[in-house]
Amino acid sequence: MDFTFRYDSPLGILILISDGRSLTGLRFGGQAFHGTSQVRDCGDAALPVFADTCRWLDIYFAGRDPGFLPQLAPEGTPFRKEVWKLLLSIPYGETTSYRALAAIVAERRGRNGAYQAGGISRMSAQAIGGAVGHNPIPIIIPCHRVIAADGSIGGFSAGIERKAWLLSHEGQIAAGCLKGFATGVSEGGDRLSVREQNFQA
Repeated sequence: MDFTFRYDSPLGILILISDGRSLTGLRFGGQAFHGTSQVRDCGDAALPVFADTCRWLDIYFAGRDPGFLPQLAPEGTPFRKEVWKLLLSIPYGETTSYRALAAIVAERRGRNGAYQAGGISRMSAQAIGGAVGHNPIPIIIPCHRVIAADGSIGGFSAGIERKAWLLSHEGQIAAGCLKGFATGVSEGGDRLSVREQNFQA
């Protein structure tokens, strides 16, 4: 059985979805929900994961990095989960590109020899884009921080306007254009390991 909770955000209603223990989805109001046939709407944030998620969202929408994650258990293929974990390493207020993520995934898989100096194959960046686009927990798993290699905003399953709002909220858009973006995702320090602790593969 899935449980849902409605959170009122500056971007409209967000529907939080849980299996009873972990957050499995986050949808913007009006987006389709493709869960199990049994859904129970929680009138309050009675589930601990909903209380944690609401606290995370309150801090985020107040303009700060929450610094923690609620328990996450997004459902997807092993490749998509690998990409979603990598998204958690993109710091608040920073962006990276699909191409940079493709390079990291290739390096992790030990396939560097398949890539020529100066660029990743188009298919690889597209594969990353497909995984990013199927992220079931946007905002918290920050797919909005991934942009095109040319600095354009790229796509977003909940609409470009919402992606632009999120980037602006994090200080990445000024006067209608991106300030610039990181060329890679740092894996140093504790940030990645701490963020991954609450992500169930």
